[in-house]
Amino acid sequence: MKDAADLNVRLGPPPTFADVLSAAQRIDGIAVRTPLVECPALNARVNGRVFLKLESLQRTGAFKFRGAVNRISRLADEGVGAVIAYSTGNHGQAIATAARIFGLQATIVMPKDAPKSKIARAQDAGATIRFYDRSTESREEIAARICADQGGVIVPPGDDPKIIAGQGTAALEAVQDLQELGLMADVLLTPCGGGGLSAGCATVLDAVSRDTELFAVEPVAFNDTERSLVADERVGIPDRTARSICDALLAPIPAELPFSINRRHLAGVLTVTDAEVLSAMRFALEEMKVLIEPGGAVALAAVRAGRVALNGRTAIVMCSGGNVDAELIARAFE
Repeated sequence: MKDAADLNVRLGPPPTFADVLSAAQRIDGIAVRTPLVECPALNARVNGRVFLKLESLQRTGAFKFRGAVNRISRLADEGVGAVIAYSTGNHGQAIATAARIFGLQATIVMPKDAPKSKIARAQDAGATIRFYDRSTESREEIAARICADQGGVIVPPGDDPKIIAGQGTAALEAVQDLQELGLMADVLLTPCGGGGLSAGCATVLDAVSRDTELFAVEPVAFNDTERSLVADERVGIPDRTARSICDALLAPIPAELPFSINRRHLAGVLTVTDAEVLSAMRFALEEMKVLIEPGGAVALAAVRAGRVALNGRTAIVMCSGGNVDAELIARAFE
């Protein structure tokens, strides 16, 4: 694990709560203030009050749009003309859409097995797509080569303070909306791939809701953050051939800057199976008429499976995205 001083030099200092507030102003009127929804059927099942933050209803269908707008708008102010991003899908289409809004050219490095809907939306936003094989190629190396050949700025999905600050606005909204109901969250659960969303949530909770326990949730086969917390340094998953339906969360190792935040603030990491994720997706559709993609449903799956005992407490559950192909929706009902 690199020390904090080295990270600050290479990646910039971790975002502060002031950075999140600045991001909230920056994205206002561009990103959607998504609803915080309570489900009585879920409350009864888990013996608590659960509020779902529906980032599946965000522009581009995922929370990633928040960080993309915060970062890309600032690059546009600096006169940058092109950006390169690597992504399993949601970050890519968010960067592509934000680049179109602010007049930048975007190239997105995406795995060949990314959901067709995510590829199509990035292309529809005008981005150039460079495909790669996630089992044999490095997306970071490909992005670096494109940047060296064509110029531009690389915008990673996690290792960027402005991206993390933007993602933190989702937690800021959720806490504010809960406070308007006269409530405080005892627990917040969030999906975790590279760790940017959980790091953004941690930044907010540390400032305004320190008694709230923060849990990251990962697919059981991609528990790199869980392994890294145990080792107290970033470690990857041991099986590079591992697979999961949670395509948005298949980062093989935590991003450096998010992990430097998460290791200090997470109460723990929970894991769920693909079967539990499919069950959560079906529940959301049947009980709430809400479509959530597999990676976006892991926190809901963890609550439904009893990974964290509420015992009458109040929880915020981040439902981070809703971009899923029809074939996978059908699997949830098999």
